[in-house]
Amino acid sequence: MQTAGQHKALFQLIVNRLDGYSISSASYRREIVDLVKKGIGGFIIFGGIKEEIKPFIMELQELAEQRLFIASDIERGVGQQIKGSTHFPCQMAMAAAINMELAGDVALYKSAITAIAKESLDIGINMPLTPVLDVNKNPFNPIICTRAFSGDPAAVACFGRIYIETMEAAGLISCAKHFPGHGDTETDSHIALPVICKTEAQLRESDFVPFAEAIKSGVSSIMAAHLAIPAIDGVPASLSKKILTGLLRNELSFDGLILTDALNMDALRDIEYVAAKCINAGVDILLHPTDAVETVNGLVECLNRGTLDKDSVRASCARVLKAKQRIRSPRNPLNLLNHGAHCEDHSTISERITEKSITLVAASKSVFIPEPSNTLLIEVGEPKFHGSTCLSQYFTNHLSLYGEQEINAKGLTLLVAIYTNISAWKGSSGIPQSEVDAIRALLLRAGAAHTVVISFGSPYLLSQFKEADFLIAAYEASKQAGAAVLQCLKGQLRYEGRLPVKLP
Repeated sequence: MQTAGQHKALFQLIVNRLDGYSISSASYRREIVDLVKKGIGGFIIFGGIKEEIKPFIMELQELAEQRLFIASDIERGVGQQIKGSTHFPCQMAMAAAINMELAGDVALYKSAITAIAKESLDIGINMPLTPVLDVNKNPFNPIICTRAFSGDPAAVACFGRIYIETMEAAGLISCAKHFPGHGDTETDSHIALPVICKTEAQLRESDFVPFAEAIKSGVSSIMAAHLAIPAIDGVPASLSKKILTGLLRNELSFDGLILTDALNMDALRDIEYVAAKCINAGVDILLHPTDAVETVNGLVECLNRGTLDKDSVRASCARVLKAKQRIRSPRNPLNLLNHGAHCEDHSTISERITEKSITLVAASKSVFIPEPSNTLLIEVGEPKFHGSTCLSQYFTNHLSLYGEQEINAKGLTLLVAIYTNISAWKGSSGIPQSEVDAIRALLLRAGAAHTVVISFGSPYLLSQFKEADFLIAAYEASKQAGAAVLQCLKGQLRYEGRLPVKLP
């Protein structure tokens, strides 16, 4: 291969970051266009406004010699990244809402995934990095938690199968993640390398199950996790030939694309020549490296030194080009979009699933309707979410947990709302122990007639507040979840949700 051709072939193996909110900058647009001219394989979009990002993606596709992969983390719908699109509930909320034994629930779930597919196609996203197929077994998992469907491998496999079949039928490149399973760790791989201390037999019985089902269901791509499994190999999974080629390719018979998780994460920060080692292990796509040009130069160096296997590069390039044959022209959308992406209809679907997801985890008394004038609301957890739901507008008597005045709820309904969020580099899916202790003390000593704890986020938090009369899981800190909880509290909705995980 000539050097120029070598570079273009290697650039095809990279999916680079694209900041949607930066495309208003002419210099940033030139940087992105320059990568397209160099032969970049595609982009992973973070943020942006629908009316701006959609024409820019079309422009990039028309400039590219090969169709671009346009990926995005849209586990909660396109609205998770793109302003002007629909935000859907997290995967755990979907599992709480949907009873797979009821045809109507299954139809509702399929309609949600179809809506996400339509909005993806409408924007130009052809590689939604979803679904998450991790089996969340660890209550303290800081980075998966409510991103997972369930702690039951069979349930995760079932939800994943329908998700994948719906996405693939729409012509999208679905992505199951994070193989071989990121659900049983207390470490965020953005911060450090998680170590899974399970036997291979335990992994086969649980974590591998949804991925095996995903492969049977026709998933086009699988994302490798940055984590170590000493029982299988001494190197991280995303660098392990035993895991990616031996297990995933040979044993599980997966012949689609293998992606790394983002290469800018700190789990692999101390490893030299990471990109080359990933490809040697069986990876096809290097996702989100810190610098695409430096990465390609490093791969060329490894090829010249003989430390990057040429056959592995050729095989990866062939798989990338084969997958790109499925990507339609941006001016020739699929039949799925014949009637457009109706976001208003999609919002109705999203709201209904959220309403059905609200779960009454425990009740030591008969369910009652709290009166606004006789209720004290305490908001705890991430401050940015305080006041973000309609609870604080309805229950106007509210205080901070750490205010100067002593909280006296004698004879009142004490309503504690805990807001948490799953995000990279945060390192926790819960709240500090000091806040847990303060809430428990309040439940025991405030003299309330009724005590209610609502978790807008991780449901595992509720196991720490067994003193409360009522425990409610809402799965995420959103206005939509707040509105649904309020309707349940007012008796306007039933608590239809079913807890998808086991609480400690």
